[in-house]
Amino acid sequence: MMDEVEKVTRETIKNGGVLATLYFDIHAKEKDGLQQLGAGFVNQMIQKEGVVYALGEIDEPIAGGGGKNWSSSIQVKLLARNFSVLAGLCIAHSPYNVEILRPDEIKMPLSEAHDLLAVMSATTAEYKKYIITKVAKPEDLAQINHELKVRAEMGKKVLEGKDKKEAEKDEKKGEK
Repeated sequence: MMDEVEKVTRETIKNGGVLATLYFDIHAKEKDGLQQLGAGFVNQMIQKEGVVYALGEIDEPIAGGGGKNWSSSIQVKLLARNFSVLAGLCIAHSPYNVEILRPDEIKMPLSEAHDLLAVMSATTAEYKKYIITKVAKPEDLAQINHELKVRAEMGKKVLEGKDKKEAEKDEKKGEK
């Protein structure tokens, strides 16, 4: 008889889920702090939206730099609702390696590809914003803010056009 975890795993994968192991390295000044950091990190991943389940293993910390720094590795085996969730976790947490355990092939509906691209774009925009606000001169920031306002207005027009097209499609369906 199949255990409950395997049953959930198979059902999730059948519906587009991905089972993977993510590998991370962590560093801290104290051994206890490193273990606490690792446990908190794993707990944070478990609670992410779209993570069906996750199990983390933290390796025994290793002293480095004359005992002033500690390092460890974390392996997190997780079942994600879909590939976009897994990709989002990788973007947000930067594992040094990812091993997809199941399925053998990734197939993705176009809507999921759109979601993935949106996550990638939003994350990249946040990184750019952070970097720019830290290094740009005030006059450069003013120019960037102006360009962002123009871009937002263009995006608003694009979305309004999509809404109009969808309304027209719905209207045509109602006539049939």
